[in-house]
Amino acid sequence: MASHGKQFTLYTHNSGPNGWKVAIVLEELGLSYEPVFLDLMKGEHKAPEYLKINPNGRVPALIDHKNNNYTVWESNAVTQYLVDKYDNDRKISVAPGTNEYYTQLQWLYFQASGQGPYYGQAAWFSVYHPEKIPSAIERYRNEIKRVLGVLESTLSKQEWLVGNKATVADFSFLTWNDIAANLLLENFRFEEEFPATAKWNKKLLERPAIAKVWEEKAKAAAH
Repeated sequence: MASHGKQFTLYTHNSGPNGWKVAIVLEELGLSYEPVFLDLMKGEHKAPEYLKINPNGRVPALIDHKNNNYTVWESNAVTQYLVDKYDNDRKISVAPGTNEYYTQLQWLYFQASGQGPYYGQAAWFSVYHPEKIPSAIERYRNEIKRVLGVLESTLSKQEWLVGNKATVADFSFLTWNDIAANLLLENFRFEEEFPATAKWNKKLLERPAIAKVWEEKAKAAAH
């Protein structure tokens, strides 16, 4: 499905948030990758060829061509693979086996179980569901605010989620927060309602690698 002159092939979607989470990690670590944008409307994520890569039929999935074409899917599992294998200097992660490592895992699990599914359901019922169900929309918008409140409770006391530095724990929340702030919440005042989280979010977006991914994301979405 893709050539691999670069170390990684990243199967992703032009506007879906989870693939861009992985792109951020790759860019932060200076790892070369070739993105392959699947057309979900055409069902390319359910094609037999892709299901051999990811039997769950979702994006992202990553192939590491320098590790015997090892394939890993689920965005936070991909993230964990990348930092455990390639972030030897702990630039954007903490050392395995330490207490902070499990704090980092805690936030990655919370993002995968607490942020992604609820924000995703908010997107479904707000944008894609054929009929408007106000109670469902309200439920999931309230869950977005609850998750932001969890982040706020920590970030009001410390600059980053773990390790006194920006790590993959922080990065993992960015793309869904962007969708929530710009698409899913009405009359949302991020800086007023969640000031510490808004400040943290802004600092992350100013990182050169993340700013570069954000530009690429905007270009891909335009197509």
